[in-house]
Amino acid sequence: MSAPVRKSYKYYDLITAVFVTVLLCSNLIGPGKAASLWGFNFGAGILFFPISYLFGDILTEVYGYARARRVVWTGFGALAFASLMSWVVLALPPAPGWEGQEALASVFGQTPRIVLASLVAFWVGEFANSYALARMKVATAGRWLFSRTIGSTVVGAAIDSAIFYPVAFLGVWKTSLVMQVMLSNYILKVLWEVAATPFTYWVVNALKRAEHEDHFDRDTDFTPFKLAAE
Repeated sequence: MSAPVRKSYKYYDLITAVFVTVLLCSNLIGPGKAASLWGFNFGAGILFFPISYLFGDILTEVYGYARARRVVWTGFGALAFASLMSWVVLALPPAPGWEGQEALASVFGQTPRIVLASLVAFWVGEFANSYALARMKVATAGRWLFSRTIGSTVVGAAIDSAIFYPVAFLGVWKTSLVMQVMLSNYILKVLWEVAATPFTYWVVNALKRAEHEDHFDRDTDFTPFKLAAE
């Protein structure tokens, strides 16, 4: 009996690359700056990190939970390696005459606590986001895309924020400040997803036509501890 033919896709690898790129940039570059617009203070990374949730939604909506799961693991591995590389590079003694150590450390010198918070929050939040969307798609028979892209972000971003900020900053910042930043950044993530809804519709519809795929996770094994795409 011949093995089943695995379906190939034109844009799956491209979406994976975009997802991982946004994830790495928002975690390595964004956290280094506190920005202020119109008197409102926020972490600069919040402008770009929600894009990872957007592409997580697109992956699950078009290709299904199992293929999105592989991308989440890819992103997790890339983020873990980037964190390890940052630690090794900073730990190496600087060469005589090289004066960039303090500048490099100020940008990439995240504490182990923040690295752990980022990794755990990303992993749990992304899987919660993908699971919620997949379940909602089946429940709504594929209708009302906006309800599941926004609804899954409400779930995933809430879990991400509830893990990251307390693990990273509780006991370092005042508790009231941790709660304030956690709530404001969570609201920004959800509003970002709402604002991006027209773009999400356009990308999802274009991909479904190009890939001839619109996956429904009716019989999917939702365990996150697998890499198989089927």
